[in-house]
Amino acid sequence: MNNSKSFDCISMIGLGYIGLPTAAMFAARRKKVIGVDINPHAVDTINQGRIHIVEPELDMIVRSAVTEGFLRATTAPEPADAFLVAVPTPFKDHFKPDVSYVQAAAESIASVLRPGNLVILESTSPVGTTEQMVEWLRAARPDLRFPGPGVDAVDVNVAYCPERVLPGHVVRELVENDRIIGGLTAECSARAVTLYRTFVQGELLVTNARTAEMCKLTENSFRDVNIAFANELSIICDKLDIDVWELIRLANHHPRVKILQPGAGVGGHCIAVDPWFIVDRTPAEARLIRIAREVNDSKPAWVLDKVRQAIRGCCATPGSRVESDLNIAVLGLAFKPNIDDLRESPALHVAEQLMNSTSAKVQFVEPNIESLPRTLSTGQLANLSTALVHSDIVVVLVSHREFSDLASHLRPAQIVIDAVGVLR
Repeated sequence: MNNSKSFDCISMIGLGYIGLPTAAMFAARRKKVIGVDINPHAVDTINQGRIHIVEPELDMIVRSAVTEGFLRATTAPEPADAFLVAVPTPFKDHFKPDVSYVQAAAESIASVLRPGNLVILESTSPVGTTEQMVEWLRAARPDLRFPGPGVDAVDVNVAYCPERVLPGHVVRELVENDRIIGGLTAECSARAVTLYRTFVQGELLVTNARTAEMCKLTENSFRDVNIAFANELSIICDKLDIDVWELIRLANHHPRVKILQPGAGVGGHCIAVDPWFIVDRTPAEARLIRIAREVNDSKPAWVLDKVRQAIRGCCATPGSRVESDLNIAVLGLAFKPNIDDLRESPALHVAEQLMNSTSAKVQFVEPNIESLPRTLSTGQLANLSTALVHSDIVVVLVSHREFSDLASHLRPAQIVIDAVGVLR
């Protein structure tokens, strides 16, 4: 097969936080891009030149790409030269990986595949998922030759290339960051390199598919372990009456120490999920990775207990108010600052548990969303000044930029539980 074959038409399967920006990057380089998503609202929104997620700069790129005819969205796959799959890979009960979305995506594109195509899986996946995807494709299209043992010449190349971008900086990092490309053969890798070089300015590092899959899991597990150290340190310092923020600042003056900042837990579609993929494959060996996950997963409960202690303190003295008369302001619901993404958010978990366990009036401040999720439908979404004016307890769960000047808006009598160090 000729590796120089051009990719004139690219299909992006999944138009979420990674799929849409990636589709937009190809379209911005004047490639014809067909975006596919099962969400009709997302498809309709994109075809109007708008976006259904919050990501800086992306709205302008999508609007231009749609207006100029290089990007359109649909709910059903169509023939293309290359297919990129960026669908969710959550976990099921007991932290078992759920690759059903990958299977559904593979089976959906199978009917439109043709010789010369390239299929790339971008979804963060357990080791071996790319090979499993090939089996699903082979079962659906026995007339085509896919990479595998004993197959010399193939009709469809397959590779794995995980995203490694930071929400809020996706547009820039998709272009600038290095990428790991793991083809099932050398030819698969070479064709994937050709495709990504369309817009990637970073280095394109070639390996095999299994190593590429493990690389993405390793990167996020490394982050998770380091965050777990900071979160555990914050719990220890609270018990010993030490300011953890000052402690970390001082410790980080050591030339070889760089402790991360503690928070309300760990969320998002990557760091809170990916380590479990390693644990699932190698449960006996992944001891540190498992413990780090358990530490981070337990942090929201610790924060919630602090809120409950504050509520009890407000109601403990004779003549004090009853719990139902208290007002609580919860600041932040997203899983990290300055985005609208609530996936696996520890802040959202704290908010949900608080709503279910208190009779106090709770207002939520999340400047990046327009309405509360269904799980908080009985609460009230408010702006910062409205929520603070009457609140007895202020719970800071996310360090959004809108909260940076919080100290100047607080009253002396307010109790503040700052899980993310905004007041520092």
